Amino acid sequence: MTDLALPATGIPALLSRLDRAGGALNRLAPAVLGLAGRLVFAATLAGFFWSSALTKIDGFGLSLNAYAQIYPRAMEAVGYDASKLGPVAHLVVAAGTAAEFTLPFLLILGLMTRLAALGMIGFLVVVSLTDILGHGVDASAIGALFDREADAPILDQRLLWGFLMLVLAFTGGGALSLDRWLRRRLPRG
Repeated sequence: MTDLALPATGIPALLSRLDRAGGALNRLAPAVLGLAGRLVFAATLAGFFWSSALTKIDGFGLSLNAYAQIYPRAMEAVGYDASKLGPVAHLVVAAGTAAEFTLPFLLILGLMTRLAALGMIGFLVVVSLTDILGHGVDASAIGALFDREADAPILDQRLLWGFLMLVLAFTGGGALSLDRWLRRRLPRG
């Protein structure tokens, strides 16, 4: 019969090797996770946000759809006449539309990645609250944590999207990002 137990002197050596491997992974983590996060975002979410943003423009201006998506109840109350909304509503719709184009673009490039990721987290919160409070989505679309159903469009999907943004906020753009390229070329003050 073979003895599967490690000799007592082998355990400290094994732990030392594991520590060294863990240290190497820790050093590589920001570069790898940042790049991987940006690639995952580009492959899965950037098109979603840009398609949504495109529905909010009409020629070179904001579309009626932009106002109806962002302020559904207010638009209904004014008979879908955006000119009857106040200046703050126009500013919010313009800023939201610009953010929906700009933030994904910055993330893909890895430019101002941490700030763009934090902006996307805020954007996800606002979009989710607009869906729930403004559009009145039902409980099945909202979902619930720990419910064994992983496809609720609001809570489950956006929690995963937010986690991806959180990874990018903590790690930055990673390898092959404009952030990294600029950091190496610009003098630090």
